Amino acid sequence: MTTATRDRAPIDDRITIDQLTRDPYAIYRRLRAEAPVLRIKALGRTLLTRAEHTRHAKGTPEIFSTDDPDTPMQRAFLAHTLMRKDGAEHQRERDAMAPTFSGRNIKNCWTPIYTRIAKQFVSSLPRGETVDLFPALAGPFAAHCLKHLLGIEEASDEEMQRWSQHLIDGAGNFGWRDEPFVRSDRSNAEMDALFERVIPRHLAEPNPSALSMMVNAEDPIPSSQIHANVKIAIGGGINEPRDALLTILFGLLTNPDQLAACKADGLWTAAFEEGVRWVAPIQVSSRRVKEDIEIGGYLIPAGDTVMTAQASANHDEDLYEQPERYDIFRPKQPHQAFGNGPHFCQGTHIARRMLADILLPMLFDRFPDMTLPDPSQVTFWGFGFRGPLNLPVTLN
Repeated sequence: MTTATRDRAPIDDRITIDQLTRDPYAIYRRLRAEAPVLRIKALGRTLLTRAEHTRHAKGTPEIFSTDDPDTPMQRAFLAHTLMRKDGAEHQRERDAMAPTFSGRNIKNCWTPIYTRIAKQFVSSLPRGETVDLFPALAGPFAAHCLKHLLGIEEASDEEMQRWSQHLIDGAGNFGWRDEPFVRSDRSNAEMDALFERVIPRHLAEPNPSALSMMVNAEDPIPSSQIHANVKIAIGGGINEPRDALLTILFGLLTNPDQLAACKADGLWTAAFEEGVRWVAPIQVSSRRVKEDIEIGGYLIPAGDTVMTAQASANHDEDLYEQPERYDIFRPKQPHQAFGNGPHFCQGTHIARRMLADILLPMLFDRFPDMTLPDPSQVTFWGFGFRGPLNLPVTLN
C-alpha cells in the first residue's frame, strides 16, 4: 500500500529488504518512473532513485550529512568511522591514508606488487577445467593485494575475506538482526589484536602501506581511528574489486563481440567502467538531512534520513539508453559507482589499476578462449553491496 502524507514523500510498506536483496533493479526501474522519492517503511529511510537527486545529496554535505546515528555501520565497526563524518574531521582521517594512494605509490609500489600477485594466481588456475572464479581468484586476489596495501601481510587471505564479509554484513544489516553483529564483533576483536601486533614492525620499518603511514605521521590521528580506517578499507577494499571483476567477466563472457573488441583493442578500462556502472559493488548510501529541503517536489524535513541508490542512478534512463544492458560501446557518461563529493571512494584508482591494467588482460592472455558454460547458474545477490556469488567458467 502506498499513501501520501501532505507534502512529504509517499510511504511504501510493500517493498522489503529481501526483495531489494534479490532483485533491486526491477524495483528501481519502477520507482524511477513512478515514485523516485519514496519513504520505504522497511528501511526507515527516504529512498532516492534518480541520478540528479543522488548526486545532489552526496555532493552537498552542508545539507546532507554522513553522520547518521541510525545506520548499522557504527554498530558493525564498533567505531564512528570517517564514512560517517563530514568536513575537517572527515578530511583529517581521509588524509591520514592519502599518501598510500598517491599516483607515485600506485606506480612504483603497488603496481609491481599487484602484478606479481596476479601472475601467481592466474598461473595457478588449471587449463581446460571448469572453475568457480569467486573462490579461486576474485576473492583471494583482492584480499592478498589489500593486505599489502594496508600493511597487514600477517593476515591470511581467508581471514581478510571473512573479516570483510562480516563487516559489510553488519554495515548492511538494516533489519538490525543480532547474528550479523555477533560475527562482526568477533572479527573486530581479531582485527584489533592483529593491528596491535604489527604496529611495532611499522614503527621500526616505515613503508608506504596505510597502517605504516598512519602510525608514523608527524601528527597521527588517534589509535582508535587508525584501527577504524583500516577496517573501513578491509570492508570495502575486498568486495569492490572482487565483485567488479566477477561482474565484468560475466558481462564480457555473455557478450562475445565486446570481449573480442577488448582483446583486440585493449578496451579493458571501458570494460571496467561499464561493469561498475552496470552492477555497482556498493549499491546504496545514507545521508542525514540537516535542514528542511525539497527533493522531487516533496519536503524532506530536517532529521530525516535519505538513502541514495547509486545503483539506480547508474541505470537512470535520462542518462543511459537501455541501462540494464552491459555495453562497453555506450557513449561515455559519468557514473556514480564510486560516489561523488567529499566521500568519493579513495581506492578507485587502485581498483581500476588492479583489474583494467593488470588482471583482466593477464587472465585473457592465459585463457583466450575462456567461456561461461551456463550463465543462468550465476547468482547476483545483495542490497547494500552486490555482486555475483559464483562464476563457474571453463578455462581454455
